[in-house]
Amino acid sequence: MSQQSFTTAIVVEQSPEEVFRAVTDVAGWWSEEVTGGTSRLNDVFDYHFKDVHRCQMRLTEVVPGQKLVWQVLSNYFNFEPHKNEWENTEVIFEISRMDGQTHLQFTHSGLQPALGCYEVCSNAWTFYIAESLYKLITTGKGEPNAKEG
Repeated sequence: MSQQSFTTAIVVEQSPEEVFRAVTDVAGWWSEEVTGGTSRLNDVFDYHFKDVHRCQMRLTEVVPGQKLVWQVLSNYFNFEPHKNEWENTEVIFEISRMDGQTHLQFTHSGLQPALGCYEVCSNAWTFYIAESLYKLITTGKGEPNAKEG
């Protein structure tokens, strides 16, 4: 796996446990069309957004209040010639407490500028972490993709 990756971070007043709980509420900040487990070691969940993006994730590391790692098992983009660019990458959430605040560092390891989806995906992750997840943590309501229908 490449050493290059996309990283962004947020800082909130809430506790590491509250941040961890919000991160594991994937339907609350990423997409309402998430099915499967999202909080326990070896849970597998499916993400779906219209006919644009689908992926399947496995939780490979779960340390409550500290860290969560998803491995991308499968991926499909309808907008990229290389539809499975995320496969075998990892999505990492690292939570720490510093100066009375909780820091969440998000890294998509393997999402690198050379990939065709990099611009779209890095912009999307920035929104989902800095806006939607941030709002879920701080207000109790995120801005996930709505269910089709």
